[in-house]
Amino acid sequence: MTRRRLEAITIEGFTSLRSSTVELRDLNVLVGANGAGKSNFVSALAMLGRIVDGELNLFVGTAGGAGVLLHNGAKGSTRISLRLDFAPNGYEADLVPSVGDELIFGRETVLFQGEGYEQPFVLSLGAGHRETRLTEEVKQQRAIAGHVTRVLHGCRVFHFHDTSANAPVKQSGYAADNLTLHPDARNLAAVLLRLRNSSSPVYQRIVRDVQKVAPFFRDFVLVEQHERLQLRWKQEGSDTVFPANALSDGTLRFVCLATLLNLPDLPGLVVLDEPELGLHPYAIVQLADMLRAASQDSQVVVATQSVTLMDQFALDDLIVVERQDGASTFGRPNPERLQDWLDEYSLGELWQKNLLGGRPIPEGG
Repeated sequence: MTRRRLEAITIEGFTSLRSSTVELRDLNVLVGANGAGKSNFVSALAMLGRIVDGELNLFVGTAGGAGVLLHNGAKGSTRISLRLDFAPNGYEADLVPSVGDELIFGRETVLFQGEGYEQPFVLSLGAGHRETRLTEEVKQQRAIAGHVTRVLHGCRVFHFHDTSANAPVKQSGYAADNLTLHPDARNLAAVLLRLRNSSSPVYQRIVRDVQKVAPFFRDFVLVEQHERLQLRWKQEGSDTVFPANALSDGTLRFVCLATLLNLPDLPGLVVLDEPELGLHPYAIVQLADMLRAASQDSQVVVATQSVTLMDQFALDDLIVVERQDGASTFGRPNPERLQDWLDEYSLGELWQKNLLGGRPIPEGG
């Protein structure tokens, strides 16, 4: 089956995204100043995943309500508009606030632009519903809706920042909760056990990737007890079984990243928010290799502040996010303008020299 990908997304009225169109490729690295809008774009992608999975108002509720998501708050934008281009398919939706600080669909449509046709075929999914009607169309074997759901189903923002003593990844969990990795890796041990039992080459690749940045690591210890299990491990030269707490924060985060990016059943769109947090520079280089490999099968979007991570990518991979007059803008750097600089400097150095843009700018400046 031909791989479909999200080629562009237009978002209006969502947090700092007053009206933004972002073109996406296989690998997309968002860079920009604090507060420019990287996290808001990442949040918009998370909302798309929840929409397709029929959990829009779960997302709205956990975000703090519709008023929090509208551009300039409840007194600003009156709707959030989305347009997704998959070529030849498309998806459009207007989300409007309703009673209870929720969002409902003011309009929802899917489109198909056939070759040789000047006008697209448009299928209206109606208005006034709380959750998407894409699922209903897929059940009726409407291929036009199926293309949308295949790309966005399961799209989540993965962030493995919490490595505290009470972090979900360190707690006991159900062994049966192993179908897909949760965004906070709370079911990491269950997913690793599934891979060890059913996809041994993938499991062994994860172990090898971890050993590259933690040579002392030997293997995971994954033992199910009363239908539950907890992440444990062994080190080289010892039979002692260690808990997840015995891993450094950076090593544990890298274990989560290595597991996610080696999954054979990744979602069509994978989003990571500052995955470099707490990683050694060598581990960041390995992370970049895994991101590039994952982008061969899934679209990858990464928001980062790391010069080291930026240095591992090509100029074409970058999306520079800036804030102008209270709204976020997104753009790709001009390769012709930067070619002479690239002959002598890395991307990270150009970023530090303020030649890529994306630096703090005073409002109205």
